This record gives sequence, structure tokens and C-alpha cells, in this order.
Amino acid sequence: MDKIIMKNMSFYGYHGVLPEENRLGQKFFVDVILFLDLKKAGTLDLLTHTVNYGLAYDIVKASVETKQFKLIEALAEDIAQSLFSHFAAVDELSVEIRKPQAPVKGIFDYFGVEIQRGRYE
Repeated sequence: MDKIIMKNMSFYGYHGVLPEENRLGQKFFVDVILFLDLKKAGTLDLLTHTVNYGLAYDIVKASVETKQFKLIEALAEDIAQSLFSHFAAVDELSVEIRKPQAPVKGIFDYFGVEIQRGRYE
């Protein structure tokens, strides 16, 4: 299966269980992989046969920056369902969210989740 890869998108959002996270916000990094058939787009060289990744970026940005979730699992699910609803050509996708400033005492790069969804799951 072909794929469109959107890596290391950075956004500022207000997601988290703790009140401080909802009030102060923090950075989130998001990777999205869209699985779809790109043969026709590659053969005909037409945007109408693929996913406009600028629009896909805007959809991800809207989920992270304008909505609020307690769990990054819920944020990932919202991103997945929003992308499916906008792009009929996408058969499967994966969404990874990284939270580098998670309120955990310790030394770490990030905490995160990754989900994989098929259109008809």
C-alpha cells in the first residue's frame, strides 16, 4: 500500500488530565501516515487523485489547537476520524502523538501514543 507521510508536525495545545495542562498548554508533536493508492496520482500527475497534504495538515492542526482532550489517546482518535471524514481515498492511517513536557517527574524525551485505524474498523 502506498502512503503519504507527515512527520514531526509541532502544535501548541491544551490537552491533559491536570488543570495546569489545560490552563498553560504545551507542545505536541504529531506524525501521520495515510495509506492509499497513489498510482493514479503518480500516472496522471493530478492532485484530484491524491490527498492534499496541506489540507490534511490543517485538519490535524485544528484538532490539536482548537479542541481539548484529557487524554492524547482521545486526541489521536479525533485526528484519525477527522482525516477519514475528509479524505475518502484513505484506506488506513496511523497517528502518533508525542508529549515531551508531560507532567512526570523524571528524565525522558517524551511520552506518546500511536494508533492505527482502518476505514471500516
